[in-house]
Amino acid sequence: MPTAQQSIADLLSLADIRIDGDRPHDLQVHNDRFYTRVLAEGVLGFGESYMDGDWDCAALDEMLYQALRAGLEKEIQPLKMLLPVLRAKLINRQRKARAFEIGDHHYDRGNDLYTRMLDRRMTYSCAYWKDATDLDAAQEAKLDLICRKLGLRPGMRVLDIGCGWGSWAGYAAEKYGVSVVGITVSRAQIDWARERYAGMDIEFRYQDYRDLRETFDRVVSVGMFEHVGPKNYRTFMKVVDRCLIDDGYFLLHTIGSPVSRMTVDPWTDKYIFPGAALPSAVFIAKAIEGLFVLRDWHSFGGDYDRTLLAWHENFASSWPEIADRYGERFRRMWRYYLLSAAAGFRANRNQLWQIVLVKPAAGPDYQAVR
Repeated sequence: MPTAQQSIADLLSLADIRIDGDRPHDLQVHNDRFYTRVLAEGVLGFGESYMDGDWDCAALDEMLYQALRAGLEKEIQPLKMLLPVLRAKLINRQRKARAFEIGDHHYDRGNDLYTRMLDRRMTYSCAYWKDATDLDAAQEAKLDLICRKLGLRPGMRVLDIGCGWGSWAGYAAEKYGVSVVGITVSRAQIDWARERYAGMDIEFRYQDYRDLRETFDRVVSVGMFEHVGPKNYRTFMKVVDRCLIDDGYFLLHTIGSPVSRMTVDPWTDKYIFPGAALPSAVFIAKAIEGLFVLRDWHSFGGDYDRTLLAWHENFASSWPEIADRYGERFRRMWRYYLLSAAAGFRANRNQLWQIVLVKPAAGPDYQAVR
């Protein structure tokens, strides 16, 4: 019977990854408990053992890309790791009573972290790199792309569901003369946005989307749908339906999955985005049936790989400024988060979609924008 070390070595070899090899994507193992942790806890144990310093890899994103491309995570699935999937099928983890937990856990970690990692507008979603060469330009290109897809005109009233630190709301109000209501479940985001955009025609609210009962000319949601959950997709779309005028546009910007799943991987669920789930095209199609008509579906997941690498570069270069507050285990966790996410997009495990929807009563004259 092979040892734990031999079992893991054989598994990694399927992705051309060696233990203590001399290539950048090879693993350097510092503690032999790494092998038993991975066999016992699969993906979760793999990530946790990195956080604890059991192993290192110079080209972490490339190693994870090769592992994902080879499907290694499917080869080790301990029974207890299947329990979160079962729980997600039985329980509504994203119910209203828990709406603000993700804000407390992730988005309120510290504005000192996010101001160093993100672009100057604090945009925490995929940038658009088609004609851009740096992160600031790529994020502004994405913000403007959304505005053009929505056909914004001065005087329109727009709802931003999951407004973050207010980057899109601020851009749209400044460049297109619209009035924006932005909602978020993060107090840190609210405080920063209210100060940054004071005096502009923007209202930022600490509010769950299910409490919205107003009418808007346009609705946008950027990087928030990943927290809605499959059991609430239809509810979310009904909220947008009741808030949008009959001839208005709704733009949904979301990470997507090529397969329908109820949860993200166990490590991401535990440490980064508790309760998150990536919608599939099937989930979205079912959620909008009878409510909305599809006008445009734009996919550019490769841009998220580049965005995440830019965030990681910013994070790594500014780490000494915040190291004393966050500590080494956090640094390793955050590095693993950003680079594993980049690997996921590179391996086509994740996608990035911008979807434009209208009500059935809307006219047929929409022109797709790229």
